[in-house]
Amino acid sequence: MIMKEVLFENAPFMLSLVTGSFLLGTWIHKRTKFALFHPCIISMIIIICFLNYFDIPYESFAAGSNIIHFMLGPAVVALGLVLYDQMAYLKGNILSMLTAVGVGSIIGVVSVILIGKIMGISPEIIHSVEPKSVTTPIAMSISQSNGGIPALTAVTVVICGIIGAMIGPKLLEMLGIKSKIAQGLSIGAAAHGLGTARAMEIGALEGAISGLSIGLMGIMTSIAIPIIHYIGNYFHIL
Repeated sequence: MIMKEVLFENAPFMLSLVTGSFLLGTWIHKRTKFALFHPCIISMIIIICFLNYFDIPYESFAAGSNIIHFMLGPAVVALGLVLYDQMAYLKGNILSMLTAVGVGSIIGVVSVILIGKIMGISPEIIHSVEPKSVTTPIAMSISQSNGGIPALTAVTVVICGIIGAMIGPKLLEMLGIKSKIAQGLSIGAAAHGLGTARAMEIGALEGAISGLSIGLMGIMTSIAIPIIHYIGNYFHIL
C-alpha cells in the first residue's frame, strides 16, 4: 500500500497518467463526435476508476499532480497575450463588461446559496459550490477560505466548464446574441477555462474576451462572496 502511494505521489508518473487519460479522451471524442464524451469527462472517469481499483487516496493523487495544479495559474495568465492582440476591440466596452461580469458573479453566488438553503444542503457544501464559475485555482482558494471543500469545488468547476463549453455557444445562438464580445464574455464568465478553449475555436476575439472574463470573474467573485456572506448574516436572510 505504501509503495502504491509513493508511486502515485511521483510527479512524472502522475503527469503521464493525467496526460495519457486526456489524450485518450480526446481521441475518443474525435472518433465519436458525441458531446458527452468530452475529453475531460473521459479522463476523469479513467483516473477515478484507476484510483478506486488500486485503492489510492485522493491526497496521494493530489500530491503527485501538484505540478498540473500549479500550471493552471500560468495558463490563465498566458491568455493575456491573446487579449493584447485584441485590445482595439475593448475601447468603449470596459464599463459595460465590468458591469456584466459583476452582476453575473453576484447572481451566480446568490443563486447557489438560495437553492442550497431551500434544498437543505449543508453550509460546507454550499461554500464549496459558490465559486463554481471561477477558474479552478482561484475557486479552490476561495472555497478553502470560506470553509468549503476544495476537492469538491474543483469537481464542480470542471462540470460547469464542460456543460458551458458544450451548450454555451448553441444557447447564445438560440438567444440571438451575435456580439463577439458578448459571446466571449458570457462563455468565459460561465465556463472559465474549458469555455475559453471552446471560445477560441469560435474566433480569436471571442477567445480573448473569454480569457479576460476568467480574470474578472475571479476577482469579482472573490470580492462578492465575503460581502454577500456579511450582508446575509447581518440581516439573517442567508
